[in-house]
Amino acid sequence: MHLGDLGADVVKIEDPCLGDESRRYGPPFVNGESSYFLSVNRNKRSCAIDLKSSAGRSAVIALADVADVVIDNFRPGTLDKWGLTYEAMSSGNPRLIQCSISGFGRTGPDAERPGYDLILQGESGVMDITGDPDGPPMKVGTSIADLVTGLYASQAVLAALMRRERTGVGGRVDVSMLDAMASLLTFNAGMYFASGESPKRRGNAHPTISPYETFEASDGWLNLGIANDKFWSLFCGVIGGEAMETDPRFDSAPKRAANRATLAGILRPIFKSAPRDHWLEVLSRAGVPCGAIRTVGEVCEAPQLIQRGMVQTVTHRVAGEVKFVARPLRFDDRPPAPSTPPPTLGEHTFEVFETWLGWTQREVSDYASKGAFGDANLA
Repeated sequence: MHLGDLGADVVKIEDPCLGDESRRYGPPFVNGESSYFLSVNRNKRSCAIDLKSSAGRSAVIALADVADVVIDNFRPGTLDKWGLTYEAMSSGNPRLIQCSISGFGRTGPDAERPGYDLILQGESGVMDITGDPDGPPMKVGTSIADLVTGLYASQAVLAALMRRERTGVGGRVDVSMLDAMASLLTFNAGMYFASGESPKRRGNAHPTISPYETFEASDGWLNLGIANDKFWSLFCGVIGGEAMETDPRFDSAPKRAANRATLAGILRPIFKSAPRDHWLEVLSRAGVPCGAIRTVGEVCEAPQLIQRGMVQTVTHRVAGEVKFVARPLRFDDRPPAPSTPPPTLGEHTFEVFETWLGWTQREVSDYASKGAFGDANLA
């Protein structure tokens, strides 16, 4: 999706019978189409190809002969078992780049394990440091393992394309969901390496900065980010806490972190005394970092996103109008370009072979008769 957002012609290879499994993730569905699938498949064309048939594999190799990049998310060894090794796919195209995305990577003792977002959130340690200190481990509220791995994969593909421009040859890229998620540990891993002790769940508090956490107002929730002494001074002025500014327990950032529980206990009733919008207004006016904790609905209707063109609409041939949050990148101060709608299963099979390879309807039908495309609609 990210590469498609940047202008790549993305062809999605799907099983002719069932397609991408996320087509069945729901509810909700829109005219039978999964809202989950619709949210992450813009700017792609769908080819229904049976990789278990020899004709289907030949069709894929023909596409690889003219492609820049092949991305797969099978367990390591699956494509090799079908004869679709990197060597086979690049034999006619030495400039081909193959990016393999898997749960645990192409090497190591766990290489053959299946990987899903929930599994990797746990295996990476992220769940162990997420949630209330006295509660169970908690997953992040979005599919962060899937999402961050996709970001790393698109970044790696772009780097591989730059390398190819210098060397003239392609190569392999290996992106592991475990590696991607473990990389997010950053200072948490640093704390372990420095002390030998695993960080514990801290809820919405920060281990080394305070007050840098969540507070409840009289009618909602907000986040406060006092990341240095300058902001602490500004904050104390807002709440009428000049005495707190020079309190020896709180007069420096390390002291505030060491006495976080005491400080939070003083601040909670102060924030509960007024509405969320009051605090956002007075804190923002003073230059204190703060923000509301908004619902997904509030964010999807937020004027800031809408005015920046971040909420877009496409017309899907089955689901009708589909809204989504667009790419978060812009060039030369221009809003994100319009997107093409998510594809129906096999919607572009003939079109892709015609535009990429110049095949005629007869040639495609010949492959179809050999089982390459299952029962896909080739119109």
